[in-house]
Amino acid sequence: MKLNYTAAWVGLTAVALVTATACGSDGAKSAAETADRAVDKGNTVVAALTRASDRTEELGSAEVRTTTTLDAAGGEPVSMDGTYSWGDGAAMDVEMDTAAAQMSAVQDDPTTRVVMVDGAYFYDVDPQPSGPLAGKEWMRVDVAAVTGEAGADNMAANADPTAALRYMTASTEVKDLGEETVLGKKATHYRGSVGAEHVEKSKLTGAEKKAALAALEASGGKLTCDIWVDGEDLPVRLSQSGAGMTVRMDFVKFGATEKITAPPAAQTGDLTEQVREQRDAAIGQ
Repeated sequence: MKLNYTAAWVGLTAVALVTATACGSDGAKSAAETADRAVDKGNTVVAALTRASDRTEELGSAEVRTTTTLDAAGGEPVSMDGTYSWGDGAAMDVEMDTAAAQMSAVQDDPTTRVVMVDGAYFYDVDPQPSGPLAGKEWMRVDVAAVTGEAGADNMAANADPTAALRYMTASTEVKDLGEETVLGKKATHYRGSVGAEHVEKSKLTGAEKKAALAALEASGGKLTCDIWVDGEDLPVRLSQSGAGMTVRMDFVKFGATEKITAPPAAQTGDLTEQVREQRDAAIGQ
């Protein structure tokens, strides 16, 4: 069995970009402080984004449809549909296109189930005749092997997929683009970009600045975000771009998702080191 490990870790960054670009790790308190700053500035756009972030954080989970486009993968979109949870740490249970994720070497089905929980990704694979996946139904890879240590730390601390909106308050480039219909709902379209220069001049706390700058570094120095917010202050669609990657997440339904758990250890083969080596080699090229 020969798996393109590089393709595997590239194909699994759809949720990672959204979660790793989050700013504050102080939860609702940080969001509330940001809201106060937004109101004080009289910035209705920023206040709207803050309300959307607050509402999303409170609900804790959602049924989502996510599409990731990576320059490194030739611009071929990778789609993932399923559930995403952030109420008790980042977790997801999704189906992704096997061919687009370049997982056909270990999965004959057109889609591959991927579970992320407890700091690791689990791929539903076909049992292999030999090697680490011999007789196994799942392939395990540490999140850090996919995203790097910094990305894994950010994901663990900032699971809310809209948390990045909190430091959009540091930018002067946030605009209201008007009302549009998205997923059958009337929603207001907002767009903003933030770079290190905005963060440095902002009123964010020291810890918030540090987290924001780390996220921006991982995003190539600048992050551009589009979000569509409905009349209930809930995001309908979120799109973020940076470092040769664009992630679009559609929120189909919020709340009431089943608890996400790891597959049985006896059915799982660990390929963390192999994927980590391939990731490091790809980055070093």
